[in-house]
Amino acid sequence: MEAQKIGQRLATELGAKLYLPQSEKSNSNREAFAATWPKHRQWIMIATTGIAVRYLQGLPQDKTTDPSLVVLDEAGRFAISLLGGHEGGANRLAYQVANCTEAVPVITTATETLKPLILGIGCRKDISSEAIETAVQQALHMISRDLREVREVATIDLKAKEPSLLTWCATNDLPLRVISLDLLKLRPWVTEPSAWVRENIGVDGVCEPCALLSTFRGKLILPKLAHEGVTVAIVEEGTLA
Repeated sequence: MEAQKIGQRLATELGAKLYLPQSEKSNSNREAFAATWPKHRQWIMIATTGIAVRYLQGLPQDKTTDPSLVVLDEAGRFAISLLGGHEGGANRLAYQVANCTEAVPVITTATETLKPLILGIGCRKDISSEAIETAVQQALHMISRDLREVREVATIDLKAKEPSLLTWCATNDLPLRVISLDLLKLRPWVTEPSAWVRENIGVDGVCEPCALLSTFRGKLILPKLAHEGVTVAIVEEGTLA
């Protein structure tokens, strides 16, 4: 996608202010950014990380007060939490950007990268957050693992605004990764196809492929568990040998 179109889309969907490049001087964009930097708590820059680092030179002062920055490449492939991951909320912002653009969120803070589990969740419309909690805890118990090991939750784009799922993720301070229906159709990895899901959504399953698509070296350690309108699958991110 063209950078300006991506910016306009993000501004619309995230309720943000869009700044477009200036063309007068070669250094005017950097100067304009530096002057505007302290006026906002969070920034998204559509550029290379190299440009972002040069623009940031001399600006960051304290991680507890600095604005945060997410960098998105012009092809919309990677949303990188570059500055203020925890304190500034860049990690969560990277997921928001990724969900808007189908990019991959790139998080490098140790607290997140040391968490190996991804929950794939599917649910009926208007399910309760309590039902999600029960299903997740049952799934984790079956493999003797803990919610503190979970890095993120993954679901299909049709459930991106499901109130109970958003509430449950917020309550447990977990980011929600949204996988598009089109991508699921290309990577329909399921252990047991669901006739209902196929008829109503157009794919064979949701929770397993969503969880797998959220990892690079993921292994399905708990196939789909269905409980009172909620399905949960658990994938563990592998490590380099």
